[in-house]
Amino acid sequence: MKTLVRLLLTIALAVVVVTGFRWYRYVTNTDSPYDEVGITFNNVMPGSINRWGCAKLKTTFSNSLPPYGCAAGDGRQWK
Repeated sequence: MKTLVRLLLTIALAVVVVTGFRWYRYVTNTDSPYDEVGITFNNVMPGSINRWGCAKLKTTFSNSLPPYGCAAGDGRQWK
């Protein structure tokens, strides 16, 4: 039983680390703000983390349309 709990905790930690790294790589990229996986990860992040990610993307891609989750009411303005 102890081994099973340790295995499950290790898997959960690995998922969190991989997901977090993938999200961070998306918000600090310089290629495109329209990566589908990155948009999904950023959109499901808690409020303050999502706002930070959107601010990083806005700094890099301020002349582009914002991706889903970073757009204001009309979809053409950054939050």
